[in-house]
Amino acid sequence: MPPLLVLHLVILAWAFTAILGKLISLPSLDMVVWRTGLATLGFVAIALAMRAPLRLAKRDAGILFGLGAILGLHWVLFFLSARLATASVSLAAMPTMLIWCTLMEPFVNGTRRWSRVEVILGMVIIAAVWMIYAVELKHWFGFTIGIVSALIASVYAIFNKQVVARYHFATLCAWQLGGACVAAWVLLPFVSGTALPEMPGARDLGWIVLFAIGCTVLPYAAFVYVMKRMSVFTVNVVYNLEPLYGMALATLIFGVKEQMTPGFYAGAAIIIASVLAVPWLQRRAF
Repeated sequence: MPPLLVLHLVILAWAFTAILGKLISLPSLDMVVWRTGLATLGFVAIALAMRAPLRLAKRDAGILFGLGAILGLHWVLFFLSARLATASVSLAAMPTMLIWCTLMEPFVNGTRRWSRVEVILGMVIIAAVWMIYAVELKHWFGFTIGIVSALIASVYAIFNKQVVARYHFATLCAWQLGGACVAAWVLLPFVSGTALPEMPGARDLGWIVLFAIGCTVLPYAAFVYVMKRMSVFTVNVVYNLEPLYGMALATLIFGVKEQMTPGFYAGAAIIIASVLAVPWLQRRAF
């Protein structure tokens, strides 16, 4: 299968996670526990099959486990955003990661300065965010949770970038998803008052298996395959199509329940276009 087609299928699978977040009836926290738990087992199986090391030094294991906990919190808030508002609203909030990464990364990576391209487009995105708030006031809380989720995802991405090259992808994912599972599980007593996640029914179980394997384990393995065969520029451009794919899928599946005002789509289009423009503008040394 051509790598470009594989990449689009990977992005489509990741975009579908927002849809699954609404199709599954379990609370967001319980859903993340099940998803990450099953995905951890999947990556452990891949690591064993590929003879990737699972035993790490305590410091390395702690770092990966901690990053996984941050990732788990991001997922909980992302799915909560979709529940409080719509899948389209949660997806529209995610590209604001560009703003957070632009602001935070220079403080983490001392060799990187603020990019003029990213700062200008960040300001455009902020204006588009306010546009969405203005026309979708009823969804303001869900949209805000989505933006906080994007902030946490940015923290994960910035720090994960420092360690991702050190480990086999199956090793890294097994430890990080294990950390995400434990973090979500630890939060259960404080959020739902129970120490065990809610048991999924037959319908939810099918969706959760698809969630864990079809939208987590297999896409990440395929993404590693693609990264070895395509330029980073092309991968970044296609990756930024995720909100578009997700919004299209949400409208097809949920129909009128997912339809938003023209102002929302205008704001979302500005955000997505700004993010898509970054790699081209950086390449041309704007």
